[in-house]
Amino acid sequence: MQLHQLKPKTKKRNIKRIGRGGKRGGYSGRGIKGQKSRAGRKIRPQWRDIIKKLPKKRGYSSPSLKEKPVAVNLDVIEKNFKAGEKVSPQTLAEKGIIKRKGTKVKILGNGEITKKIIIENCQISKSAKAKIDKYVLE
Repeated sequence: MQLHQLKPKTKKRNIKRIGRGGKRGGYSGRGIKGQKSRAGRKIRPQWRDIIKKLPKKRGYSSPSLKEKPVAVNLDVIEKNFKAGEKVSPQTLAEKGIIKRKGTKVKILGNGEITKKIIIENCQISKSAKAKIDKYVLE
C-alpha cells in the first residue's frame, strides 16, 4: 500500500465559505462594509474605551495625609481674648473659634493686636510674630 492509496474512513464535509459568491450572494449575509463585515472581526471591549477616556496625569496623585493647621487671625484673638490670657488650641476650641481641640493652629498676621498674650502650641507666621513682638517690646 502506497501513501496515495490511503482513504479516510469518514466522508469529507465542505466548510461554508462566506463572501465568495454562491447562493448567499456577494456579501453573504454580512452586509456592506464596516467592522462586522470584515474577516477576523474583533470588537474592542467597552472597558478599553473607558480606559482610553481617562486623563493621563504625571506622578502619583493621592491626597496629602498631613493635617493642615487651622488659620486664626490676630483680629479674632484681639476680640476674644483678654490681656495675659493663654492662646492655645484648647482655649480656642473652648471659645468656639476652632471646632476640635486636637487640631493644629497657625496664627496669621491679619489685623492688629493691642494686648499682651501668651501663645502655646501654635504655629505663628512671620507677620504675626513681628506684630506680637512689637507690642511686647514697647
